[in-house]
Amino acid sequence: MVTVEELLQEPAIVAYLHRMIGDEGMDLIRRFPEGKEYSDEELAELTEINLNSVRNTLYTLYEHRLARYRRIKNNETGWLTYLWHLQLSNIYDAVGKDMEVILTKLKKRHYYEEQNDFYICKECGCVSTFYDAMDSQFACPACETQMSHFDNDPLVDALARRIARMKETLGYA
Repeated sequence: MVTVEELLQEPAIVAYLHRMIGDEGMDLIRRFPEGKEYSDEELAELTEINLNSVRNTLYTLYEHRLARYRRIKNNETGWLTYLWHLQLSNIYDAVGKDMEVILTKLKKRHYYEEQNDFYICKECGCVSTFYDAMDSQFACPACETQMSHFDNDPLVDALARRIARMKETLGYA
């Protein structure tokens, strides 16, 4: 089992988590006491991090299955208390799932770029597909300047390379 300290030694994991939960969230992970479950109020007090930031971080981590909670009910007041525990051992699954989502988007973009012919306005930079440019008689819809062909082959190639690297990382290639 990988410890929090070991995970936080990996720059890619730190970058992934930081994008997800920001500076205060990273502080919470670093200061999260080990050994038992804690309520959000206890965590805010123990870590000296704003309660709302603690809650936002915990819910974000929960959405990615990197934290879990147990709910207990006070029978006298009816109040629910959530006791939280980090589950960062799931980090690689979370990264893999996010990469799958990104890979799907990259494939769609690659297909779109590969299947279309583009025209660009050299004045304002507006880009249109061939059919949209044809509808406007190759005049820019923004500034009326004549549009010219745009070679998107470098983008298509870059997308193909990125897709191949992601597939390799995910074990598809």
